[in-house]
Amino acid sequence: MTAPPRRIRVLYTGGTIGMTEGPQGLAPMADFGARLQDWCATLDARSGLPAFEVRTLAPVIDSASLCPEHWPRLATALIEDWDAFDGFVVLHGTDTLAWSAAALAFLLRGADKPVILTGSQIPWQAARSDAPGHLDAALRLAADPRLAGVSLCFGRHLWPGVRAVKWSSQSLDAFAAPTGRPLADLGATLRVHAAPRPQPAAATPRRFSTAVAGTGAVAVLTVHPGLTAEAVRALLAPPGVRGLVLCSYGLGNIPEDPALHQALAEAMARGITVVNRSQCAHGGVAQGTYASSHALARLGVLSAGELTLEAACAKLQVLLAGAPADPVAVGRGWAQDWAGEWTMAPGAAGG
Repeated sequence: MTAPPRRIRVLYTGGTIGMTEGPQGLAPMADFGARLQDWCATLDARSGLPAFEVRTLAPVIDSASLCPEHWPRLATALIEDWDAFDGFVVLHGTDTLAWSAAALAFLLRGADKPVILTGSQIPWQAARSDAPGHLDAALRLAADPRLAGVSLCFGRHLWPGVRAVKWSSQSLDAFAAPTGRPLADLGATLRVHAAPRPQPAAATPRRFSTAVAGTGAVAVLTVHPGLTAEAVRALLAPPGVRGLVLCSYGLGNIPEDPALHQALAEAMARGITVVNRSQCAHGGVAQGTYASSHALARLGVLSAGELTLEAACAKLQVLLAGAPADPVAVGRGWAQDWAGEWTMAPGAAGG
């Protein structure tokens, strides 16, 4: 018996892919979603693409203005259509494409269908646009059940959603995964790798959510020479701050400044969850390797291992949803592998 044709939902959320040149530069094109459906009406018959339907998330999102509150909107739109389609393609602006990929990976835990995020560096209607090729590849990949979960399709590769970062503002290969390998290669043929994604230790049952902590709940602090305790206190002073991603040196080091350590201890005493993430693209955090990071481990700062900044912030957003957050539960959830984000257990060497 022939398997029924696969149906794909294309969710257009905004971004360069749907922009056109205006008097003040690129701006969203009116009715791009409807135009896209018209432009592609014959593609499935002509080139073997799966059948698809376009839905526009209104109002569309300016990628550079993305807020955590947008992620529940994306997740809700996908969940509403989950049972009606076999796979999903999300068209999104590139500035925060990796951020939304990480957030959706955590909100759609245990996803049993492919969710492929993509966009373009050049608008659809412009010369040399990379948009048609990305949509073509994303549709085909979204029809492959081996790729269940959230992934990011761009340039020549498909990357795990929890590991992707935007590394170039100009290259057409604008994304990479410093701590992961591609799930598929987009060459003359689409080649899906035998082991599509890093798997959690135990299979994750479907556990969808649309709750995040919200704008202002998670702060980011980049450690730099001359960082003061006063600067830390000022960043964490707003009452809505509930989590901090500390971007440290090397294996997780910060200056050996007692005042700086005291400022972090005060924040944690107020219930702020602090995670320690290396500024380095490779290698990750190993708290306690040096004395300058051992103090953080004693304070109860959580190791981010090899997590990207995008993944660390997104996971904190989901963990801290709801009030008040239980620090023990947050720490337990942080250590769990939800979407293949952990290379090894937090706190292990290199993890």
